[in-house]
Amino acid sequence: MRFLVLWLALLANLMVPAWAQPFSSLPSTQGIEPAAPLTLDAALALSANNNAALQAAAKEVDALDGSITQAGLIPNPELSVSTEDTRRETRTTAAQIGIPIELGGKRTARVVAAQRAQSVAVANLTLARANVRAATVAAFFEVLIAQESVELAQASLGVAKKATDIARRRVASGKVPPLEETRAQVEQGNAELALTDASTRLEGARRSLAMLWGNSDPVFLRAIGDLEQLPDRGPVDAMLRDLGASPELVVGRLEIERRQAVVDVERSKQYPDITISAGSQRNNELGRNQTLIGISIPLPLFNRNQGNLYEAKVRADQAQDQYRSIEITMRNELSQAALRLSQARAAAQMLRTTLLPGAQQAYDVATKGFEAGKFGFIDVLDAQRTLFQSRIRYLTTLADSYQAAIVIDRVLGR
Repeated sequence: MRFLVLWLALLANLMVPAWAQPFSSLPSTQGIEPAAPLTLDAALALSANNNAALQAAAKEVDALDGSITQAGLIPNPELSVSTEDTRRETRTTAAQIGIPIELGGKRTARVVAAQRAQSVAVANLTLARANVRAATVAAFFEVLIAQESVELAQASLGVAKKATDIARRRVASGKVPPLEETRAQVEQGNAELALTDASTRLEGARRSLAMLWGNSDPVFLRAIGDLEQLPDRGPVDAMLRDLGASPELVVGRLEIERRQAVVDVERSKQYPDITISAGSQRNNELGRNQTLIGISIPLPLFNRNQGNLYEAKVRADQAQDQYRSIEITMRNELSQAALRLSQARAAAQMLRTTLLPGAQQAYDVATKGFEAGKFGFIDVLDAQRTLFQSRIRYLTTLADSYQAAIVIDRVLGR
């Protein structure tokens, strides 16, 4: 009997698959971009290969391979040994092996539920990739906008310094009162503060972008891209038709299927399993061996798994409600983003073709007139503020257009 127990234990160890053995996890790699100008394609590649959320989602898919394997395994047999009486002459020793037999399709239901769970994990990985891509594009264009803001602030500071020099010369020649020079110096100080703020925002945008591939200290020199090419995503009706293929909605549909598979698992547990046993008994008093055969059947009088089955059904209905809620939210988000993109494109085109050239012309005229003594410095300041406010508004409109386009791409999973 002792040899039988040892043999069964050895057999159990040999049957453990290799993937179930303990392992030490490898350290995660950190993506470091080269110290060179960074393109959007390079940023997307870095985040796709090094983003921690994507790596975690991919490991979830791999982990559920084990869940599917486990769901398909049959129950282990049971070995039982018992002894009656402690006296050797009258002792009765019995050994039995019980084989559980699952009824009600439990094994098939478990495998299907595990496969559905892995399908959800695969869809979540696709969704995570779409979200990381959208976040990378958004962060990249934030850097582009911040770079343009810094260049605009530098240009504004240059203009302010030029105005200060002009005011200083005119004050020295006695053409204007010293107050004009003081105003010019105040405007120069404001321009210097604006440049500091723009530089700080740029550094924050660079760090936010690099963090998407795990680099807390960005080393790329600058982001390069064309901000003048306004994004276009087509008519909103076409986008709404493509909404059904959105990764988030795909996840919702697969989650409904998974929860329905869980309902089938809980329903299969209403059927009790049986255990067939066979063994041998040695009766020392009679001096002979006896064969033992038995069957064990649970009586489902009280526990018929009714509580778990009810919970699973309610959660399956809940998944359908959640899907409808997500679909309504995404439709509204897509429509709003399409409207914002259309408005931002129209505003950017108007600023580019009409307002910016007019503001530049007005500033040039005011500056030349101030140098010639035809205008006061207050006129130059007004023209300068109008020009730079128009440029800032243009950058803000560009940012709004790209943000709206990124929302559309994230919702549709593009």
